[in-house]
Amino acid sequence: MELRHLRCLVAVAETLHFGRAAARLNLSQPPVSQAIKELEAELGVRLFERSSRRITLTPAGEEALRDARAVLARTEALRSRSRDAAAGQAGRLAIGFISLAAYAYLPEMLRRFTADHPRVTLALQESTTDQMLADLDSGALDIGCLFASPTLPATLAYQATNRDPLIVALPQAHPLAALPRVPLERLAGEQFLAFERHHGPLMFDAMVSACMRHGFSPRIFAARQMNTIVSLVSGGIGVALVPACVQVLQREGVVYRPLLGEDTPVEHGAAWRRDDESPLVRAFVAGLPQVGPAAAVLAG
Repeated sequence: MELRHLRCLVAVAETLHFGRAAARLNLSQPPVSQAIKELEAELGVRLFERSSRRITLTPAGEEALRDARAVLARTEALRSRSRDAAAGQAGRLAIGFISLAAYAYLPEMLRRFTADHPRVTLALQESTTDQMLADLDSGALDIGCLFASPTLPATLAYQATNRDPLIVALPQAHPLAALPRVPLERLAGEQFLAFERHHGPLMFDAMVSACMRHGFSPRIFAARQMNTIVSLVSGGIGVALVPACVQVLQREGVVYRPLLGEDTPVEHGAAWRRDDESPLVRAFVAGLPQVGPAAAVLAG
């Protein structure tokens, strides 16, 4: 059984005339008649009662007509979805992200992307940079919004989206919270809340390097997510050096202050597989914000 058999069945059933059915299908009459005979032989039933004056559907033909219409409708839906997917208008996009992306550009970008691609399903997953690099390589993710990485595989493309200076998050009751800008060296005796290095090497190294430039090595208490770090600061567990975009994450008992004499940038961006030719990936990447080349780290 082929789709042409079903199309002929529907055309003949709706016109009740082989000649008009053939004209609708842009065929001559013999192929239509032959298709109906072949379909009846395959199904083992008569689909039409024929006389010299009229054609009518049999009860078996009525049942076959309902099924034929359903199959043809599903076939057309499949064609439509396939065309939309090829044009980047439908499908599924798996996006991993660190919390910084959610505090910066990601919500507005997702709003625009879903408005432009309403039939695309987004699968969002908060993750860490090291895990996203592995998931991009395996194909579990299409896009990773992550920290810039010194170990980015050659198979991945990367675009910087943000480069934010480090600021300090302090408990509101901390003595230095009253200052408009905090000298980093005055935090030498504090416990610093931070990611473990493998979760974001450049973020970790930026924090440690800034402290070292101000004469001390930070005493670190490890946490996995930025919102956890800020929540622990609010509980008085320690202080944290965080990118400036984290200021949108408000917690009672936490204040954010710029650093005096320190302008260490932390970069994050988006990565995807270089060989991924998906229109959806290309459309998402085209909408990413961009920052220029990294500037030299300033200190003074």
